[in-house]
Amino acid sequence: MHGLDPGADGHAIQRSLAKPEAFAAIFDRHFDAVYGYARRRVGAELAEDIATDVFARAFDRRKTFDVTRRDARPWLLGIAANLLRRHWRTERRRLEAYARAAGGAAPENAETRIEVVAALDSLSRDEREALFLFAVADLSYEEIADALGVPIGTVRSRLSRARSRVRHHLGNGSTAAASSSDPKESFNV
Repeated sequence: MHGLDPGADGHAIQRSLAKPEAFAAIFDRHFDAVYGYARRRVGAELAEDIATDVFARAFDRRKTFDVTRRDARPWLLGIAANLLRRHWRTERRRLEAYARAAGGAAPENAETRIEVVAALDSLSRDEREALFLFAVADLSYEEIADALGVPIGTVRSRLSRARSRVRHHLGNGSTAAASSSDPKESFNV
């Protein structure tokens, strides 16, 4: 316990190894972020199930958490990203339905959304997860590296490839989504 801040997530997780109820602090601190990420990815219907599963898995795997880390959010969102990989088809259908629903009110917006869904489909699973953690979960490169268990250079490469593929797929600036240099704006779907 030497060197740990009493308020840090690492400390709470370390305490939970002896007193499992201490893990409730992690749930209380991070449930909203995990739920919000899942909700933006797969909709409210599945988000609660995903978030609950994330915390159940995190509790089961808490011995593997590096207790010197102050923030468990990247770790938890990494678990969420792994669970959400299975739900990409559901997520794609939701985005397509959202695009179709917007079709009557703003045809060019619906067209852009459909193009963005197709562009996301063109990415590898790893590129898509890095992009979603950056654009949807608002994690830094370092936090994405932590969440996915990869070096920061790998995160940079995945995001760079993702941006390049999306720009290419969207026609090198033919839409507002493609011309944005900020991937958070490009994928505001």
